[in-house]
Amino acid sequence: MARTESSLDDIVLKAMEGVVARASRSIARVISRMVAERLEAELRTRASRAAPRGPSRTRPRVEISRWVADRRARRVPNFVIEATGLKTKKAIVAKYGDGVVFEKGKPAPKAR
Repeated sequence: MARTESSLDDIVLKAMEGVVARASRSIARVISRMVAERLEAELRTRASRAAPRGPSRTRPRVEISRWVADRRARRVPNFVIEATGLKTKKAIVAKYGDGVVFEKGKPAPKAR
């Protein structure tokens, strides 16, 4: 009985060796093609992200004509510095209050 199982296993193994060899070559080709395509796509996206940032990627500068002194304000525009004589946002908020609006060409609002 053991001899029959052994010979049956040998027959099945010999029959499958060719099939497995052909299938594994096909599978290896498909996998290598998929990996190559994925790597090329990844390199393209990384290259586009690493491109130097030129003027086309930056926001165009626009002239500021209205400025609100609040926590989100980043810098004090020149027209506000000229109107108040103060250079920092902290000093402007201390003198005029939080949320005060400055408009270009108009006089500075009343101090608190």
